[in-house]
Amino acid sequence: MKFLSDFFPIIFFFAAFKYGESDPQFACDLLNRVMSNVTLDQAPVLLATLVAIVCTFIQVGLKYARGTKPEPALWISLVVIVVFGSLTLWLHNEWFIKWKPTILYWVFATILGYSVLTGKLFIKKLMGKELEMEAGKWKVAEIACIVFLIAVGFVNLFVAYTFPTDVWVNFKLFGLMALTFIFTIGLAFWILKNGKSLQE
Repeated sequence: MKFLSDFFPIIFFFAAFKYGESDPQFACDLLNRVMSNVTLDQAPVLLATLVAIVCTFIQVGLKYARGTKPEPALWISLVVIVVFGSLTLWLHNEWFIKWKPTILYWVFATILGYSVLTGKLFIKKLMGKELEMEAGKWKVAEIACIVFLIAVGFVNLFVAYTFPTDVWVNFKLFGLMALTFIFTIGLAFWILKNGKSLQE
């Protein structure tokens, strides 16, 4: 459930883009009520960007509505989508929103890199109360996350610069979600194999 919740804005970004593609005139007319000079070819990605920004704010609001505080990762995601989404809408330039996933991944990679350098391993802090594992292996897990985040950031740019926008939008939902899911499952199996439950 949390996995789907994390991808909530991306799913609606995808849906809004596809709707804008199917009826660009409606999307264009709708956007021109709050913006100016939106053209038919710009409408799908601009509509999707606006929807993604709104959905991320809704994510934060739902956290508070449930009586919980949003995680730092969600606040970072909100800042990045607001900054890059706003630039996309203001300048009518889709490249800002295309760079957004890469910037987000690299920000997380930088944070994890800092945690490795300081010895305050994020993954150990997250799972250390349930699993016991050698310090070196916690570090390996953290470095694996850093490498993954950096690599997937480059993959996003490769798709964005090589293929049309509609292909990138499909990749943003299905490709990035699949890569994240596969890596997360693989890392979880590796940690379980090398760690020992403290609840045994």
